[in-house]
Amino acid sequence: MAATTSRTLELLSLLQSHRHWSARELVDRLGVSDRTLRRDVERLRELGYGIESLRGSAGGYRLEAGTGLPPLLLTDDEGVAIALGLRSQATAGLRGAEHTTLSALAKIEQVLPPALRRRIEALQSHTAAGPGTGARNRAGRPSPEVDTDLLGLLALACRDSERLRFRYTDASGAASARSVEPYRLVPVARRWYLLAWDRDRDDWRTFRLDRISDVFPTRVRFDPHVLSEDDARERVERAVRYRRRVITARVVVDLPRDELVEHLGWYGREVEAVDATRCAWPLEADSVEVLASALMWLPPGARYRVEGSAELQEFLAAQATRFAAASAAA
Repeated sequence: MAATTSRTLELLSLLQSHRHWSARELVDRLGVSDRTLRRDVERLRELGYGIESLRGSAGGYRLEAGTGLPPLLLTDDEGVAIALGLRSQATAGLRGAEHTTLSALAKIEQVLPPALRRRIEALQSHTAAGPGTGARNRAGRPSPEVDTDLLGLLALACRDSERLRFRYTDASGAASARSVEPYRLVPVARRWYLLAWDRDRDDWRTFRLDRISDVFPTRVRFDPHVLSEDDARERVERAVRYRRRVITARVVVDLPRDELVEHLGWYGREVEAVDATRCAWPLEADSVEVLASALMWLPPGARYRVEGSAELQEFLAAQATRFAAASAAA
């Protein structure tokens, strides 16, 4: 009995780790006969797991989407709470936890029944925005909202190495049809990007999630091109920088690092200590106007110095003159 239980749990783990398994793959992995595999599948079905049997050359088994949450693991309320937390963290783009979060989110989303999905959507639409969707970037502009259903769909496609087709609108507004092999979701500057192998262009491409629409899962699997996590992030960051003009600055503030980080919160995660009484806040934006607006976030009364390009220095000097004139007129 112990061996049977252990094997059944191993089968469940395999079904959760991939969207689809052929019967032959499962038989080889578990070291059992076809008849024993069918019995183990029936045991899982009796426990409440929806497992779909597929016939034909691409036949096999897969854990059904849209079934009830597996019993004895999570109640409905627990499932809603966990899915909400994972969605919130995923759309916040927290460094160091994004891929673990997406992996867990993909497993939860795969078995959420429609009733629980509606509860989650209602809860999300009627709660205050956290540091993710609906929040503002550190220059004060609204960050584009992330479609959590799209995020979950792409996470599954990356996990299962499933080809996708979708429409993509680039920065100039031009729309195109894409056929890709999705590899990784990467957060950069509070936006989510999909790194994928573009089959028509025979090269890596980076797609911003809020510009993707009409996604069509093909159910065709592929052998992914392998990149390290660092290489994947570097490719996305390089693509993002290539597409836009980047203005950078370093703001040296006469405050201890911990004090400025406490004031800035999430936006101060990159602040570095200069010494015991000073720290440096690196800034990046697509224009001097946007970058300068971030200076308004500094604590009132704190002395600081801006290190940056001549263009930025000239802009700040001109604005200082305008502010002084406006204050005198008032």
